[in-house]
Amino acid sequence: MKLGFIGIGLMGQPMTQRLLQAGFEVRVWNRSPDKLAAVKAAGAIEAASIAELVEQVDLVLLCLANTAVVEEVVFGAGGVAGHGRAGQLLVDFSSSDPEATRAYAARLQAACGMGWVDSPVSGGVAGAEAGTLAIMCGGEAVDIERIRPVLAPLSLRVTHMGPVGAGQVTKVCNQMIVGCNLMVLAEMMALAKACGVAADRIPEALAGGFADSKPMQLTGPLMAAESDPDPKWHVRTLLKDLDMAVAQSQRAGSATPMSGLAAQLMRQHGGQGYLERDPATLIRLYKP
Repeated sequence: MKLGFIGIGLMGQPMTQRLLQAGFEVRVWNRSPDKLAAVKAAGAIEAASIAELVEQVDLVLLCLANTAVVEEVVFGAGGVAGHGRAGQLLVDFSSSDPEATRAYAARLQAACGMGWVDSPVSGGVAGAEAGTLAIMCGGEAVDIERIRPVLAPLSLRVTHMGPVGAGQVTKVCNQMIVGCNLMVLAEMMALAKACGVAADRIPEALAGGFADSKPMQLTGPLMAAESDPDPKWHVRTLLKDLDMAVAQSQRAGSATPMSGLAAQLMRQHGGQGYLERDPATLIRLYKP
């Protein structure tokens, strides 16, 4: 299968590189062409436009910032919908609104006959680099089976969660846990430091217990050091996902008080200039 990848950012770059390493032919397009240098050096072919990319591939892969950008790339002027064809599939790795995803899939099918699989990922940049992402898919079973060879170099696990949109609902659930976990990690680290505990040793002390987690081991030491590292992910991304969780809960009539509070605290932190920073900075929300 010939692949087209749109969105060569923090996640898209290592994902594209792994697909190239697996032997796939990958064409790429990005709104900021200067970000394509690394994947072009690895063998990716730059497309001059979305139209050119879509016309030359079997699968169009997206990894974009948010729902609005997905809509723009797919349905905007010169977008995927204007050049797609029956038999092609769009595979969206972005974390997007589930209801919008369902509407976009129907709209794309009506526009050009192209199918849609929502395949949001979890595991961060480290998982993308190592090919150990967890991928949760929504779509037709036949389409999921068709793309499994493409997902294999990217993932440790691929799970078909149901029809289109089910993958995005699952990612919302994932981000509820991640967002709330990070908020309580920041709160806990601030308390430990205020009490004179060796906060940098907490991840080691709790490793393997019920309180352990990947955020504990990866982000906990950065919080203990009150670090502001080059972002591997962003506060704005977590805030966007928590807001989606609250919106989805309202549609479903299911309460999400913890996620709602985490979103409020995340928004407060972002409002202090940290939207584009790593979530490790969340500990600063608790510092005088």
